[in-house]
Amino acid sequence: MASQPFAIVEPAAPDAQSLPCNVEAEAALLGALMIDNRLAEDVQTKLRPDHFFEPLHGRIYEQILRLIDRNMIANPVTLKPLFESDEQMKELGGPAYLAQLTGSGAAIIGARDFAEQVYDLALLRALVGVGREMVERAMDTSEEVEPKGQIEAAESALYKVAEEGGGEGSVKSFGLATRMAVQMAEKALNSGGGLSGLTTGLETVNAKTGGLHNSDLVILAGRPGMGKTALATNIAFNTARRWLQEEEDGIDPTKRAGAGVAFFSLEMSADQLATRILAENSGISSEALRMGKISQHDFRNLARAAAELESLPLYIDDTPGLTIAALRTRARRLKRQRNIGFIVVDYLQLLQGTGRGGNDNRVQEISEISRGLKTLAKELSVPVLALSQLSRAVEQREDKRPQLSDLRESGSIEQDADMVWFVYREEYYLAARQPAEDHPDFPKWQEEMARAYGLAELLVAKQRHGSTGKVRLKFEAKITRFSDHVDESHLPEIRG
Repeated sequence: MASQPFAIVEPAAPDAQSLPCNVEAEAALLGALMIDNRLAEDVQTKLRPDHFFEPLHGRIYEQILRLIDRNMIANPVTLKPLFESDEQMKELGGPAYLAQLTGSGAAIIGARDFAEQVYDLALLRALVGVGREMVERAMDTSEEVEPKGQIEAAESALYKVAEEGGGEGSVKSFGLATRMAVQMAEKALNSGGGLSGLTTGLETVNAKTGGLHNSDLVILAGRPGMGKTALATNIAFNTARRWLQEEEDGIDPTKRAGAGVAFFSLEMSADQLATRILAENSGISSEALRMGKISQHDFRNLARAAAELESLPLYIDDTPGLTIAALRTRARRLKRQRNIGFIVVDYLQLLQGTGRGGNDNRVQEISEISRGLKTLAKELSVPVLALSQLSRAVEQREDKRPQLSDLRESGSIEQDADMVWFVYREEYYLAARQPAEDHPDFPKWQEEMARAYGLAELLVAKQRHGSTGKVRLKFEAKITRFSDHVDESHLPEIRG
């Protein structure tokens, strides 16, 4: 009968010996470290004391690292005083056990392999622990049953185990950091447009910001009617389309300015967003699409646009009422399954925190949400573009251009953000105060309206990477599309 790799263990009384481990490899590794302290440089960046299955081995490893950190030699002699009162070592014959560990000098040759195995087995034990906890929580119906919450908690725990095995820690040498900075500069140079991050699809915005940078939280805010959802949708589409083009062209993934996009739409449904994108690409208004007021020619354009966008790496999650924890879980899943490189959240105030303090703690809740989005950006190493409402204070001022103080409900939004953008359209406010045609101010209003028609401003109010300022954009309200504004007064003169 074939032996099973892991015995089935009852959760209430787990048999520790059934867990994945190799105590002999642990002992051999410790012996090698005491013989040649230089080996610690190779293993300590990845291996921690709690990765050892045998607690005594974990304590020995910890003391070895401490001595080395103090520039002392770590061997059985220097370690002996530290373990004379250790009860577990007394059972093994006292500090003489340390000398036994160094008995095989041949262990030095395989020290790195031993360390790798100790680490891998620790990950497997962590995985067993997650599985056991999942079973226990699923079987326990004595308290309130929340299956979705349990699934999210399990996914989060599994992701932590996966992340544990995915890297060598976040500490980087200055040499590595310098190389990364040079690579970013090279990418900006080769792009021809100063683009060091992901593209927004808007050359003027790319030139001002350098694009969307990994680990950055970008806040895009505006009053209702300014078009912030339209701009976010445009950027998401442009980034995804650029990735598709670069994939077809065989561009090196490290040098791409496009990315797969996860769009968390807490306000609009997936089909409404899709309608906007189709309108932008087919040139047919969203209203005409919704009401079916299109010709056969328009429908052919629509079908063509839909076919072209079918393979677009843009994933829409329109689940309403998401908590910040649930959003992070779903984002991790999309990163793992679809390798997304950009996240959009529409909009921040519709997310919920994990607390249950009600509206009284709304400021703390918004702070938790903004911190959670920044943490998500760093954790997945992707840019996060989060839309935000503005307070009504804007409407009380004569100049309606937003300011950082207008960010609604929490100063932590401004604090956590790497960039804050405001979208502003003077046309919207002018249209709202149109005088009667026979009014004396009507000609002046017409003149102002003609100047502002179809124009928008993107106000970069905060930017860690560069200067603040204003970018002028063109806005086509009919198809909700933002594009680069070309100032005709700066065009070259055409001579006959």
